[in-house]
Amino acid sequence: MKKSPPSSFAEAAGSGHSITDWLVAACDELPPLRTAVAHPCDADALEGAVRAAEAKLIEPILVGPPQRIKAAAEAAKLDITPYELVATAHSHDSAARAVALVRAGEASAIMKGSLHTDELMAEMMRADTGLRTGRRISHVFLMDVPTYPRPLLITDAAINIYPTLEDKRDIVQNAIDLARALGTERPRVAILSAVETVTPKIASTIDAAALCKMADRGQIAGGLLDGPLAFDNAVSTDAARTKGIVSEVAGRADILVVPDMEAGNMLAKQLTFLAGAEAAGIVLGARVPIVLTSRADNVKARLASCAVAVLTAKASAAALAAKG
Repeated sequence: MKKSPPSSFAEAAGSGHSITDWLVAACDELPPLRTAVAHPCDADALEGAVRAAEAKLIEPILVGPPQRIKAAAEAAKLDITPYELVATAHSHDSAARAVALVRAGEASAIMKGSLHTDELMAEMMRADTGLRTGRRISHVFLMDVPTYPRPLLITDAAINIYPTLEDKRDIVQNAIDLARALGTERPRVAILSAVETVTPKIASTIDAAALCKMADRGQIAGGLLDGPLAFDNAVSTDAARTKGIVSEVAGRADILVVPDMEAGNMLAKQLTFLAGAEAAGIVLGARVPIVLTSRADNVKARLASCAVAVLTAKASAAALAAKG
């Protein structure tokens, strides 16, 4: 008997179904997100944007040097004539123009092309012309790990190098908001460290304890936090039981909050390349969602990331409407 398709993101993960397929299907009734694609000057970056447009996820504005974009289209055998092209001189200019399109209300999202992440982030973070809000900008990886029965959100593995406690408060809140937008009503948040006890010599354990108390006091809302937790007892009930940890989060985490970018980046890439995880990524906390793909990402990952941007934009619009 054929199994019915999963009804939620959480059900799709670990079920043998593609989370990319579920994410794209979840956007079926939503309008394409008008997206400034910053410097899509190689075949992979341009193909990701075009395939996302064909899937009706985004309405791309291709921002970059016209001759280089056309050369990339020719190399990938892509027809880019349906899409608007905004001419720029170089990658820095592409980043600035993409941000300016959002500020002018002509785009509702940004997608990274073949420029370096720091070029795009530098323009986004400018105090006068960028896209900052009152909340810290952070990155979240959404991962479907074949050996784990639920989706994992890992944060922050791409932007905040050595986040402060204040930064981590926003990083956690951004991830909780995303998990809720994807249908997890009260996500379980594991604050990771090397050990599961508060140890003054390991600063991340102090931060973990403080974040949990901040949640108790309402400074972080919508999730269930516990930490410090080592990676094994965050994702394995057996490991948690062996170490005598009594927790609603241990062994069943939905969100993994890493101590710093190095730890998060290594964890996410290990899960992708050694454990066969399917992944998507999104930047939150800015005025609009940012699709921050890696140069190593395939088209499937780029599609999934665009779908997450669409669902995030929908949740943000609903939150604004609820505020009146």
